[in-house]
Amino acid sequence: MKDSLKEGLEFEFSFPIGEERTVPSLLPDSPEFQVMPKVLATGYMVGLLEWACILALKPHLDWPREQTVGVLVNLSHSAATPAGLTMKVAGRLEKIQGRRLFFRLRAHDGVDEISEGRHERYVIDAAAFIAKARDKRANASV
Repeated sequence: MKDSLKEGLEFEFSFPIGEERTVPSLLPDSPEFQVMPKVLATGYMVGLLEWACILALKPHLDWPREQTVGVLVNLSHSAATPAGLTMKVAGRLEKIQGRRLFFRLRAHDGVDEISEGRHERYVIDAAAFIAKARDKRANASV
């Protein structure tokens, strides 16, 4: 982590919601999902909130050697966002505890607040992380 990474870092992120980010697209193998409304899927919303944090952190890391992974998500999804609207994220890095990063996030779709809550990420050494995952797969009894 670079010295420039400081508590209080604030950031914004916008992403237009296309039909490919709606509930039926989240799990195409699920017939139950296929009949659900075409609104922003919670899984995609969480991914977009994580992406906002990654983009905010990237200039403050030795990227791509250092990366971050999500370790805790505590976010509401309080309003439906139909395709065609834009999700706007406002975030703040509230606390740094070693390699653990604590965020406060809010998202709005231009009409309603759609999410608010907290997210934690952990700074990793990408090569070591990938090696550990590879070893886990090799040693798994699948």
